[in-house]
Amino acid sequence: MNEVPLPLWAEVLIAALVLGGATIALLGSLGLVRLKSYFERVHAPSIIATMGCWLIMWATFVFFTATGQGLALHALLIAVFIAVTVPITTIFLMRAALFRARRAGRDVPPSVSRIVPNEPQHEEPEETPKN
Repeated sequence: MNEVPLPLWAEVLIAALVLGGATIALLGSLGLVRLKSYFERVHAPSIIATMGCWLIMWATFVFFTATGQGLALHALLIAVFIAVTVPITTIFLMRAALFRARRAGRDVPPSVSRIVPNEPQHEEPEETPKN
């Protein structure tokens, strides 16, 4: 494979974007470890993963464009896929965790749904058969 030397501006821009994305990903990982409850921990990796991914995507895009290999649309598609799926899965995971916490009787915000009751489950006493 023929290596094409990159101009200095491209090397600096690519390095800054990759380091920025890696730093943001590290901050998200530290937030995941440092925060206490699930409800606090779920935000750090979801928001940070999307931001870090976009910075790495722009670095990939600049690299492939500067080396003359054409537009790196695969990197853009990966970033769009992550930007669409991460918030959706985070919402579903948060809703499931809230539902379970309400059913367990923990102190979480009440449900606004009138369709699905989310009250704590109580064991009902068994009825004794009448003779």
